[in-house]
Amino acid sequence: MDRIVYDIAVIGLGPAGSTFARLVDSRKLRVAAFDKKDDTEESFRKPCGGLLSPDAQKLCARFSLTLPSDVLVTPQIFSVQTIDLGSKMIRDYQRFYINMDRHAFDKWLKSLIPDTVEIHDGTVCTAVTKNGDLYEIDVTENGSHERYLAKHIVAADGANSVVRRNLFPKHRIKTYMSVQQWFRDEHAKPFYSCIFDRELTDCYAWGLSKNGFFIFGGAFPVKNARERFESMKTKLEDYGFLLENPVKTEACMVLSPTHPWQLFPGKDKCFFLGEAAGFISPSSLEGISHSFESAYRLSELFNVKDDVTASDYRKATLMMRLKLFLKIIKRPFIMNPLLRRIIMKLGICSIRKIDGDDVFSRDSRQAGNRN
Repeated sequence: MDRIVYDIAVIGLGPAGSTFARLVDSRKLRVAAFDKKDDTEESFRKPCGGLLSPDAQKLCARFSLTLPSDVLVTPQIFSVQTIDLGSKMIRDYQRFYINMDRHAFDKWLKSLIPDTVEIHDGTVCTAVTKNGDLYEIDVTENGSHERYLAKHIVAADGANSVVRRNLFPKHRIKTYMSVQQWFRDEHAKPFYSCIFDRELTDCYAWGLSKNGFFIFGGAFPVKNARERFESMKTKLEDYGFLLENPVKTEACMVLSPTHPWQLFPGKDKCFFLGEAAGFISPSSLEGISHSFESAYRLSELFNVKDDVTASDYRKATLMMRLKLFLKIIKRPFIMNPLLRRIIMKLGICSIRKIDGDDVFSRDSRQAGNRN
């Protein structure tokens, strides 16, 4: 009877949860946040290529955030090498991503949360239930089971959201398995690649040099995802990729909404942010900008209204959802192999490398031609 009832419980402190916890007025609202990450080497780390998109950079600017140097990694790469394994074509395109350490980025965003928010580190949310007007949050914390009560739930717990699975089990969003491995980078030059192969996935894969390592990963249909991943590694050997002796392997679920009704802001007093809501680009799988935007929209509602409803949040995210709807419409065209091959064949928007010593680029193209 004497247990604390929080005004808001935030589940997950990635870019969405940390931004919401930073922006919401926790001086007038009692806010608790639960996060799997802690300061240990064994801490949970989000499997991610670690690129900050121009849209996310713009929102950092709007928030007056400047990235600390320990978030940045080397090298900073200004083009992406696009490889279509089906047609064996390769093109280079200019890109404006920032290469960063994703775990350091998440920790930095988390460090910006004010002390007025009660943070529970290294805590795994195991269940969320609705009991009358309150939500019960069951967690594993310091090796023991604990239960907390809150009037509102803010779910920022990613693609495989515990909150969504517990409270709205019938709501499904198209899901892929993201598999990623780290290797010692032994390539002649650092590079960033985007790889398409319709035989193995209707999404895409990526390769990226980062701080002396090379990350190769991809988003694959959940069934036989690891086998598809290994098959793509084998194919890329002919293109100069050095993918032997992985240092570590990571995997997680990733969403790619295919219909506008898969976008799920929430219901009752439960609100979803970022990827937990399906707010992620269905083609590029970029989610940080949408995490920032949704967190800002919801925090503003709590800062100006005494009683925030899911209807309020749906209205506040209308433009976001319309933009994502347009991306959903565009996805089949972007991922269409024939259209992609025509664009690559014509060289539309591509750049021509003029470095005659680019051994990797030359050898990989020759391998593609031989095949």
